[in-house]
Amino acid sequence: MSHMEPLLPVRHPNRDFFACDIFEALTSFKDDMASMEHPVFSLATKPDTRTLRYEHNGNTITIIPSTLGLATIFDKDILLYCASYLRAAINKGEIPSRTVRFAAYDFFVSTNRLVDGRHYQLFKVALNRLRGTTINTNIKTGGLTIEEGFGIIDAWRSVKEDRSGRVIAAEVRVSEWFYNSILANELLTINRDYFRIRKPIERRIYEIARKHCGDAPSFKIGLDKLHKKMGSTSPLRKLRFQLQETIKTNHLPDYEIALSDDMVTFTNRNWKDPAPPPLPPLYRGPLLKPETYEKAKAIAPGWDIYALAQQWEEWIEKKGMPKNPDGAFIGFCKKKGPYR
Repeated sequence: MSHMEPLLPVRHPNRDFFACDIFEALTSFKDDMASMEHPVFSLATKPDTRTLRYEHNGNTITIIPSTLGLATIFDKDILLYCASYLRAAINKGEIPSRTVRFAAYDFFVSTNRLVDGRHYQLFKVALNRLRGTTINTNIKTGGLTIEEGFGIIDAWRSVKEDRSGRVIAAEVRVSEWFYNSILANELLTINRDYFRIRKPIERRIYEIARKHCGDAPSFKIGLDKLHKKMGSTSPLRKLRFQLQETIKTNHLPDYEIALSDDMVTFTNRNWKDPAPPPLPPLYRGPLLKPETYEKAKAIAPGWDIYALAQQWEEWIEKKGMPKNPDGAFIGFCKKKGPYR
């Protein structure tokens, strides 16, 4: 059995999707902070028909599956795509509608998917899972508290299909809850290598690290609390084992992980110490002769001669270096006279 790399290969290195109109203004991918904070998407690789309920800091979220199961964290890529496109339009001064129209091919290339018949079919299944999964929540978004049930997306439709039945283009109408978070810019930029992460659990780990560590140097969280944020039904020991495996390969984009006594530390790979403020210029002096200082002490008794030398240097920086620095400094001290 051949060794499998922890990250998927870059399947479209030429990035030809940037030639598409929809991506001309798209410079980065965005994730909404609400779903990064709360475990909305299933980490299962098989249909997940559980009803999930979470409570945290006064927020309650219940996620109800359709007959196809809960929307998965891989299905979420469609939302990331839509959020990124809508936010790019807003940044250009536009007020976009909740409906995003895009070519399926563009979506596949931008999210590092294979472009083949199987993935076109999986794309339609993902749209149906997103439409069928219902969220009941009181989570605040865009300055509002919405207590209601809604689909992750309101609707989707195939715009055009070829003879094989593949979706060539699609329209996705995002939910009002999701749209409000985009308008309020409750989004974070994610690394493009996120789409290369193979394991659902590692995608969720990255989301949590990005949400809570962000651009700070590090973030610590207890393993038990991390387990709750994951939304996984696997036992705690399995998360501990997965973290240890991820630590070995050290492949997570942007963040390194450390685990000690069930305390998880995320360290930002990109963080750099801020540049210290510039130090005040040191007094260098124009190399006055030692006897000059002795003469100056006699001429200006009671003064700190070296402090006077620094004042004099600041003065000559404005006036220019004299031809005879020693004589000029003695003259400067004569004007000061004895310290009174």
